[in-house]
Amino acid sequence: MGAQSNLAPIIIKRKKIIAGGHHGGAWKVAYADFVTAMMAFFMMMWLLNATTEQQRAGLADYFSPTIPINRVSGGGDGAFGGDSIFSEETLPQNGLGASAEHATQKDKASGESGVSEDGGEGEITQAELEAIAEELTARGGESTVMENALQHIVTRITDEGLVIELFALDGMPLFIEGTDQPTPLMEVLVELVASVSRMVTNDVAIGGHVRSGPIVLADNPVWDNSSERATRTRLMLEGEGLDAERMQRVTGHADREPVHVNPMATRNDRVEIVLLR
Repeated sequence: MGAQSNLAPIIIKRKKIIAGGHHGGAWKVAYADFVTAMMAFFMMMWLLNATTEQQRAGLADYFSPTIPINRVSGGGDGAFGGDSIFSEETLPQNGLGASAEHATQKDKASGESGVSEDGGEGEITQAELEAIAEELTARGGESTVMENALQHIVTRITDEGLVIELFALDGMPLFIEGTDQPTPLMEVLVELVASVSRMVTNDVAIGGHVRSGPIVLADNPVWDNSSERATRTRLMLEGEGLDAERMQRVTGHADREPVHVNPMATRNDRVEIVLLR
């Protein structure tokens, strides 16, 4: 009988190594974050291009943490904090977007303060525009004539500047019908506007508007009348001491932009004088 061996059998295990094995899924999370960030970036760029400045201000207010305090203000009171929390009545008019009638000629709305094209702080501010409008109203207490003249003045602040609208009423025209000859009322109004305009050095734009006629004429005089009245207003302002170099634009709009629902209403006879930003 042969001798038995005490040695255990030797078992050889062969391990197969595959190059490029699994290294975890952390890169997938990083890639997903990157894609999400890029999507947010392109969404932001699209919104900046597809929305108006008024809408962008609304979006900024939506994400502002001070919404419970004030719907339209940052709540601060300084150069970096925005307007006061009590400025909700004035902030929506603070250079946000252009009006339909007078679109801004600037690349961006200047807002409450701005700088001139040469880099200096030469543009009129919102507070100065409001002060001029208030000064124009205050002149009405000087005499009964001035008080009556104020019935023919409306002011509004737009991106373009302070619009001073002089308009006619039934029985109280600004010009003799069909001509550019001013009435005594128009002379008083121009004198009043000139005295206020001399408070600042901003450029001036003038636009003439007339009402439509009751019949359609082959040679409609509305274009000539509006242009001639705007030019006459320019000459009257210059005659009151306004520097001619400040005149930047004199235009006639004919009857194309009525402010009254009836295109033949006397209210559509008007001259708009703009103190440009």
